[in-house]
Amino acid sequence: MTATAPDLATLQEIEQRVLWLATRIIDHANRRGDTDIKVGGHQASCASMATIMTALWFGHIGGNDKVAVKPHASPVYHAIKYLTGELDRSYLTTLRQRGGLQAYPSRTKDPDVSDFSTGSVGLGAVAPLFSALTRRYADSHFGDHDPARFIALVGDAELDEGNVWEAIADPATTELGNFTMVVDLNRQSLDRVIPDIAAIRLKSFFADAGWHVAEAKYGATLETAFAEPGGEALEAHIDGLSNEAYQELFTLRPADLRHKFLATADQAVHKIAAELDDESLARLVSDLGGHDLALLLETFRECDMRTDQPSVVFAYTVKGHGLPMAGDPMNHAAMLSPEQIDRFRLAAGLDERTEWDRFDPDSPAGRLCRSVGGDLNNAPETPRPILPVPRSSRKPVTNGAQSTQEAFGRVLASLAEFEGVGDRIVTAAPDVSVSTNLGGWINKRGVYSHTERDDHGGAGQLLKWAPGPTGQHIELGISEMNLFMLLGQLGLSHEHHGQHLLPVGTVYDPFVLRGLDALIYGVYNNARFVVAGTPAGVTLAPEGGAHQSTITASVGAELPNINYSEPAYATEVDWLLCDALDQLSQPDGTSGYLRLSTRPIDQAPFAAVLDSMGEDRLRDFVLAGGYRLVDAAPDGRPGVTIATTGAMAPEALAAAAELEAEGVQATVVHLTSPNRVYQTWRAGFAQSTASARVVRAPSHLHRLVPADERRRPIVSVHDAASHSLAWLGSALGTRQYALGVDRFGESGTIADLHEITGIDAGSIVNAALIATGEVETYTDE
Repeated sequence: MTATAPDLATLQEIEQRVLWLATRIIDHANRRGDTDIKVGGHQASCASMATIMTALWFGHIGGNDKVAVKPHASPVYHAIKYLTGELDRSYLTTLRQRGGLQAYPSRTKDPDVSDFSTGSVGLGAVAPLFSALTRRYADSHFGDHDPARFIALVGDAELDEGNVWEAIADPATTELGNFTMVVDLNRQSLDRVIPDIAAIRLKSFFADAGWHVAEAKYGATLETAFAEPGGEALEAHIDGLSNEAYQELFTLRPADLRHKFLATADQAVHKIAAELDDESLARLVSDLGGHDLALLLETFRECDMRTDQPSVVFAYTVKGHGLPMAGDPMNHAAMLSPEQIDRFRLAAGLDERTEWDRFDPDSPAGRLCRSVGGDLNNAPETPRPILPVPRSSRKPVTNGAQSTQEAFGRVLASLAEFEGVGDRIVTAAPDVSVSTNLGGWINKRGVYSHTERDDHGGAGQLLKWAPGPTGQHIELGISEMNLFMLLGQLGLSHEHHGQHLLPVGTVYDPFVLRGLDALIYGVYNNARFVVAGTPAGVTLAPEGGAHQSTITASVGAELPNINYSEPAYATEVDWLLCDALDQLSQPDGTSGYLRLSTRPIDQAPFAAVLDSMGEDRLRDFVLAGGYRLVDAAPDGRPGVTIATTGAMAPEALAAAAELEAEGVQATVVHLTSPNRVYQTWRAGFAQSTASARVVRAPSHLHRLVPADERRRPIVSVHDAASHSLAWLGSALGTRQYALGVDRFGESGTIADLHEITGIDAGSIVNAALIATGEVETYTDE
């Protein structure tokens, strides 16, 4: 924050240069001539934000504050970063170009790194809210940090997104007085002027959620007019205009505006208008608070005083303010013509030689820009500290039956005891902590609340639910979007707050898809976290199709920056979870997704392989993505490779035993992480530039299926869509029969569901017999 309030004339000069640069950046991008399609950009949206962002950057925020910029206002952000010396001039002509400025603010792709990526509307609106929650958590556990404010700049149409209200309503986000949402209330969406006067309804929503509601509605000129005789009638007349009627005024010539504005006005308003010429009346009517720098600064300071409430500022603006397209209902993607750009350049006191210049460094504007740049300049990120995550949390489990979900809970509870690791783990769940086996962890580490709360006897229960500032589990309402938004911000705690955390979330696996947009947002931002989707597949048979997942494995395998694993045995869970937590610290690490099950599985087959391979070697194979659960080297008989993953291991083993009785050899390859196996196979190609010859480096898949077995057909079986493993045959150059769940589920027993979906042992045997030619098949001709 600037030490003294900046001179308004200087701020206005900067505001006009910001508007010019943002407009010209978009204009240049669309006139480069290097593409035959429209490049795009949003000059009108930038214009409605120029005053707000000038006030924030040059008159309010400081170096510790974090801001999410409205997606369509990214050129305004880049213009500011350029004027403050944080962006090289060469980038101004690279908007939406390879290696240049991204279409929307990106913390991973832009050269002038944004605090938060935005673009998928609604997500950037609440990312700073969850970052503020993360800061509160970090302060509670590691001591207070330097004060920081978290600000979201959003468009009014963005508030149509349901995830915004899920975040606002969640009890975990209450009393965050260091968060402010600034709503650009320009009354326009992509296609239309928003009908009705929605601001009153929106304000009540925020107020009812416990927020401080402020507004910058009318500018100083209008406020002065309201205080004059007849002013109350003038204010009532403007307030009573519908959005559509008010918006139309901006598109009219001044004389036509007078006629339209006064058509329904009373005599008091007519009297005020009679004292003004057409131009003055037009300026008066369009004097909105979102374009009044002094009012905005005063309103932002008002929000700072609310230390126990999040704040929302409704800043009334004109979309396209200061441009010829101002207020036009169709201006969302409109562009100024070359002639209009020339006139704007001239009005800004620039020419083609100086149009990209910064201010004279010795001018008041130049000095303010340099001061702001020195305070807010993004420092290079320091590497995450490498935490002492163990290779495993306990001895291998070699007997009894245990589900992977149960194992997950036990491993997490064991990790609570490891110094330097247990205090960095923070868990979160959308009201499913008990049913996803987080009870042991919660009993050891407690539930988080920023204040001590009366537990009403909760500490004495089997599950010790006693919220307080030392707790390490954050319980959310039933909102998967909130879960992934929170995990994403916890996973950036090192970058934003200087405290490296190990976030672990749990969610019913079918509902990973409910939070998919936020999950993608988190990993795109390079946030690091672990999520356990459990229970997965149709193995949760009695619950029916609504609680059975089929395509989440594909989501995990196909998303960048996250590694998907699907263990079958308890010790696999231990090794994979510890590795996933370690990956959160590594420079080239990723987030982790464990797809788990509630199905108890006999641990004896794993114990047999452990005895054969040894712990270290087997662990290496598990982390690489898989191992041979049944090793059947070729002996001249027909053979098949059964590839399985997760809870289908018992069916694969049963099928192998039955095939052996039928005289067919069956190797069972258990893929603990199909994702890693695929990645190493794909990375094995190296293109020879000299001969254009494709050379294959060894992959883990080729270790699992050696050369003398690759002529064997493959039968894959997965408690997920069949296509999730359907690439194996082509990768090995052999034929494949892919079994999986390619229909919606229903209630029944596990055996019922496996038979119905064709993933039971009998289906595996039949597919193997057909694949090996032991059973003839016929097709109608």
